[in-house]
Amino acid sequence: MKAALLQMVSTANVPDNLNTVAHLMTEAANQQAELAVLPEYFCLMGHQDTDKLQIAEPLGDGPIQSRLSALAAQHGMWLVAGSMPLAVAGDRQHVTNSCLVFDPTGACVARYDKIHLFYFDNGKERYDEARVQRAGDTPVCFDMPSRDGHTWRIGLSICFDVRFPALYQQLAGMGAHLVLVPSAFTHTTGQSHWELLVRARALDNLVWLGAAAQAGEHDNGRRTWGHSMWVDPWGQVVACQPQQAACVVADLSMQTLRDRRMQMPALNAVSV
Repeated sequence: MKAALLQMVSTANVPDNLNTVAHLMTEAANQQAELAVLPEYFCLMGHQDTDKLQIAEPLGDGPIQSRLSALAAQHGMWLVAGSMPLAVAGDRQHVTNSCLVFDPTGACVARYDKIHLFYFDNGKERYDEARVQRAGDTPVCFDMPSRDGHTWRIGLSICFDVRFPALYQQLAGMGAHLVLVPSAFTHTTGQSHWELLVRARALDNLVWLGAAAQAGEHDNGRRTWGHSMWVDPWGQVVACQPQQAACVVADLSMQTLRDRRMQMPALNAVSV
């Protein structure tokens, strides 16, 4: 299966970011990708946390979701929309940080709400997503019939989740062949931990792993690490883009996954 990570340097302007998504999806389609993955916060890297509250949409309604649906249908492509803020009923002070999946007809077929909310404070940089975000509590997989004749079971996670191995064990136990990690790692934490964590989660669970990232200097002064990468079930990086907006394409092989699981049957509960 040919799949694409759409690395971005999102701004504080939603229409501009959606236009970048459209451009990158066209590039992915031109490279024959059937799955495209956006990074966390693809639609907005705001100047302050509360900016998310202003653009939050109810599930199934709103200009951001409508544009994503139209793009998926236009290209006949599966689109995993990294994360966007969805409204929480009865709570105007919080949103969920949600990953939505659109099928090639433009239908939204899966939703995952980020379970582990980012907190970091080194005295110079401070982030606390819980200020305006409500955490999810449910692991999510979806099934994707591909042109290679296989149905890929794909697990969803978001950014800070990658530090919590138990979630990935749950996804593997649910039958995941591929796990996606749309992210917006800071430059500070990414430089120290990004590749180590991404490769470890792939190897731990003998899965393909795709991590679409934010990558550069943003309007709000935040600097993100980038390095969107595809990692195979042996923990080897097969494609990586350090910085700037880009379409990172890789061929994912179900046979490779089967071979590795046969060579090292560490996950006896997981079947292919």
